[in-house]
Amino acid sequence: MVHGLTSVILLVLWLGALGATIFALIHAVRQRSDAFTAVDKLSKPIWLAILAGALIFLLLGVGGFMLTSFIAIIATGVYLADVRPKVDEVQRGPRW
Repeated sequence: MVHGLTSVILLVLWLGALGATIFALIHAVRQRSDAFTAVDKLSKPIWLAILAGALIFLLLGVGGFMLTSFIAIIATGVYLADVRPKVDEVQRGPRW
């Protein structure tokens, strides 16, 4: 019973990480290239490569959370928490 519950929890966490990575990749694709450099972040092609790699790492780690899955989750988290808000803000312009 405990093993089954653990498997379900890991599956839910993996699906959440997969969804977040796909969301981040789609967001990065839709942004202007100059927005990344305007906020002193890595360029758009580099972030696309990082997020595509994260997606591949997550898909390879489907059997269990391997080290590559953790690296993918961290890369996605950095994009969503640090890069995405600044890129969105610079494209929106001042709020005043």
